Amino acid sequence: MSSPHVSAHRAHGGSPPIPPVRPIPPVPPVRPVRPVLLLLLLCLLPGLALTCAPAAPARAAQLATGVPAGATGAVKKPEAHAITADHSRHPALQQPFATPQEVTKACLSCHNAAAQQVHKTIHWTWLDPADPERKMGKGGITFNNFCIAIPSNEPRCTSCHAGFGWKNAQFDFSSQENVDCMVCHDHTGTYKKFPTMAGLPVSEPTEFEGKTFTPPDYNAIAASVGRPTRDNCGTCHFYGGGGDAVKHGDLDSTMFKPNRELDVHMDVKGANFTCQRCHTTEAHVIAGRTYKQPAFTERKSVLDDDRVHRIACESCHTATPHKAGHKANDHTDKLACQTCHIPAFAREMATKMWWDWSTAGKKKDGKPFAEKGPFGKPSYDSKKGDFRWEKDVTPEYHWSNGRMEFLLLTDKVADTSKPVEINRIDGDPADPKSRIMPFKAHRGRQPFDAGNRTFVAPHLFGKDDDAYWKTYDWMKAVEAGQKSLGLPFSGKLEFVDTVYYYPITHQVAPKEKSVACGECHKPAGSRLAAVTGVWMPGRDRNAGVDAAGWIAVAGSVLAVGVHGFLRLAARGRNNRKED
Repeated sequence: MSSPHVSAHRAHGGSPPIPPVRPIPPVPPVRPVRPVLLLLLLCLLPGLALTCAPAAPARAAQLATGVPAGATGAVKKPEAHAITADHSRHPALQQPFATPQEVTKACLSCHNAAAQQVHKTIHWTWLDPADPERKMGKGGITFNNFCIAIPSNEPRCTSCHAGFGWKNAQFDFSSQENVDCMVCHDHTGTYKKFPTMAGLPVSEPTEFEGKTFTPPDYNAIAASVGRPTRDNCGTCHFYGGGGDAVKHGDLDSTMFKPNRELDVHMDVKGANFTCQRCHTTEAHVIAGRTYKQPAFTERKSVLDDDRVHRIACESCHTATPHKAGHKANDHTDKLACQTCHIPAFAREMATKMWWDWSTAGKKKDGKPFAEKGPFGKPSYDSKKGDFRWEKDVTPEYHWSNGRMEFLLLTDKVADTSKPVEINRIDGDPADPKSRIMPFKAHRGRQPFDAGNRTFVAPHLFGKDDDAYWKTYDWMKAVEAGQKSLGLPFSGKLEFVDTVYYYPITHQVAPKEKSVACGECHKPAGSRLAAVTGVWMPGRDRNAGVDAAGWIAVAGSVLAVGVHGFLRLAARGRNNRKED
């Protein structure tokens, strides 16, 4: 659209006057915004907005105290990435709770598929999901050389079950409200099951072995729930076999807050891994080894498939974890990573290596007694016999493809003249899935039915006269334990030496503390002295190969000598010709 001045001139037939051109002042150069300043500004803007926004009263109180509204006890504020809901604000969790089952019922009002998922896991059934006969597992008829077997001893053993009330064979495994959500998800650190109440906490203050257990504050615990931490997992797994560091040589209470020297992955000042970083979880099924099933069947890394379970070292580190050209990369087809990177287990706390049940039952002044030995650990207990503990233990090494075969209480054993392997490591040097792997070998001596040639499950815990820990009568205890399983007992009891293997996969040392090459590649005292099926330079010798080698060396020296002599002789002739 034209201006009025231009239109008026055109109406009279003239041309519009041309205004004088003003000089354009120079534009100062624009200084580019530095990327660092721009990034800083973008980071500060959200914080400024949050600072200016008024907080709701409940939220303000939580920010000030770290305690979610509605909680009745001190609750550690959950990490921001751990949960997406403030459970203290759910009305279902603010009601008064009289029993732990009522807490589970409240949880299921939202997480309505959780209990059904748990029911399908080995943490609930204590049976190997890979065993269609449902015999393999603590809930079946397997046994060990620690506390031997679960049946007839449930109230004591199931204090580490993820449920409530498994006190005998009549336990209802179909009950959803008997699933214990709190044992895995409590973030207050105050939830405790009583050691002899079949997985239940106490309803009133109760003492056990000098320690007082108090009723949990269910509201505070329910308000705190989040993803499981090492504290949740370790409450049971660090104390397997009846005490701290008893069963696993690489799992004990020092792993709650390990430093880098003990475990580079769980180092609290470093990566600070939770258990689930490697034991990845789907629908409450936690990745890991079971009785008949290895922890993994394929050695894939997340570079090959980002959905792979991160249970194997190769899952993150790949099959060539060292620098290009490093000789160690040539070992990964025969050696498990743990063989070099876990030089010893029980590095900070001694672990039990021998348990002799045959010496149990001794008394002093007519009363049971216990004695402590090295490392402050028990060396004798009237209830359980003699123990031996060791610290900073060099593992045993065996070929392993991840599978293990286990004896059952129904399996007959003909030869007991040498230690019986309760579980056998499956592996072979010709098997491409096998690697040389470190193990803890726990040895012991335990009751055996010499007539039926089977191992037995004694009834140990209880207030009845058949319980060994009450009357110290092996015959009554074995007969009652076998009867609870519907298994026979010939009445002929003896004690047999056994060995039970546990793979060593935790307590990964810093790389500078890994096993040196010379610890294996040497003729005497090699770590892998007992490993067969592989030729190891420095460890192995062959008379023919050695002879051929020395002949080659002698031939080389002779050839060099002859060559040198001929050169000197030729130089002498040349010098005479010149003269």
